[in-house]
Amino acid sequence: MSLPDPNKVDTKRARDPRIDAFRGLLLAMIFIDHVPGNPYESWLTIRNWGFSDAAESFFIMSGIAAGIAYSGRLTNGITSLWQGIAPVWKRAWVLYLSHIFLTVAGIAIFALGAKLFTEPSLLMKNNLRQMFINTDDTIIGIVTLGHQIGYVNILPAYSVLLIGAPIAILAGRRWPWQTLAVSVALWFAAGMFRLNFPAYPNPGGWFFNPFSWQLLFVVGLLSGMAARRGESFVPNSRVLFWIAAFWLVFVLAWRYVPQLGPFMNQRMADLAKLGLPFHITSHDKTFVPLLRMSHALALAYVVSSIPLVRRACAHWAAEPLRVMGRQGLLIFSAGALLSLAGQVLLAAYPDMPLVPWVYIPTGILVLIGIAWLGDWKRRIGQPEARSLVATGPRPLPAE
Repeated sequence: MSLPDPNKVDTKRARDPRIDAFRGLLLAMIFIDHVPGNPYESWLTIRNWGFSDAAESFFIMSGIAAGIAYSGRLTNGITSLWQGIAPVWKRAWVLYLSHIFLTVAGIAIFALGAKLFTEPSLLMKNNLRQMFINTDDTIIGIVTLGHQIGYVNILPAYSVLLIGAPIAILAGRRWPWQTLAVSVALWFAAGMFRLNFPAYPNPGGWFFNPFSWQLLFVVGLLSGMAARRGESFVPNSRVLFWIAAFWLVFVLAWRYVPQLGPFMNQRMADLAKLGLPFHITSHDKTFVPLLRMSHALALAYVVSSIPLVRRACAHWAAEPLRVMGRQGLLIFSAGALLSLAGQVLLAAYPDMPLVPWVYIPTGILVLIGIAWLGDWKRRIGQPEARSLVATGPRPLPAE
C-alpha cells in the first residue's frame, strides 16, 4: 500500500473537525475539574459519567494528533531519520519548558494568595509544602521533574511520551498490532510491579505514570497514523460499537444505580482478595487500571463512530471549541493558571457561593478569547495556515 507524500499539499483531505472540537471541549472540562468545589464539576464533565475523566480522553486525542502530525516524515523515507525525530523532540522540549513555567507561576499564585488573603494554609496545598520547608531539594526536584505540584503535572508525562514517540511510530508502521501488544505488556507490567518514574524529594512516583499512560497515547498514535493514510486502526464494527456502548451504559449504572454499585464494588474487592492485580480491580488514576482504561477507550470508540458527532463538531456553533483545540498548549497553560487562581479565590471566600458560579463561566470565556487571539496571530503570521495540508494538526498536551 502506497503512503502519501508528506511534502505534498492535499487540498482534498479536509481536517477532521472532531480533533479540534474534542480537544477544546476536554480543555474546558479540565479547567472545570481543576477548580474543586465549583458547582459545575458535579454534572458537566466526563468523570460524572463513568470511571475515566478528561485526562484519559485527552491522552488519546494527543496520540491521534501526534500520529497525524509526525508519522509522515518518519515513515516515508524521504528525509533523514533525524529530520523526522527532531520536530517531535523539539515539541517535547517546549512542553518541558512550559511545565517549568507553569510550576513556578503556580507556586507564585499560591504564595501571593497566602499573603493577600492571610491564608497560610494555601502553602500546604497541591504538593507545595516541600517548596517552603525544603526549598533547595524541591528546586532540584522541579527541574528534574521529580517534584510536580498538583493540577500542573500532566506535561511531564506527555513530554516523555513524545521522546519515545519516534520509536513507536517506526514500529507501528510495520507492526501496528505487535506495537500495541508491547504497549499493553508495558502497561500490565507497570501495574503488576508498580513501575514508575521516581519522585524527589517526596517518596513515591509521578502522578501521571508514563509507563501506564503510554497505552492510551499509543492507541491514539496508531489511530492517527492510520487516519493519515485514510484508514482506520480499529475496524468499524457494529458488534464492537454495541459492546462499547453496553459497557458505557453498564458503567453509568454502576456509578448511579444504588443496588448495582455496592454489588460490583464488592465483586472487585473479592477478586482482589483472590490475587488479581490492583490495576485490574481498582480505580487508581496513576496506573490507569483496566476499569478506567476500558471506559476511556469505549467512550472514544462510540463517539468516533457516530456520524452525527462529526457533523456537530463541524457546525459553526462548535467553532469556539475548535479554536480552543487548535491552540491546545496555550489554552492548557492559561487554563492551568486560571484554575489555580480559582482555587485561591474559593479558599479566600468560602462563604460566597456566587464566586464559583461566576468564576467558571467567566474563565471559559477568557479561555475562548485567548484562543481567538492565538488563532488570529497564527493566521496573521502564517497565511498558509488557512490551507488544509497533509501534515494535519500539531499534537497538543493533555490536561
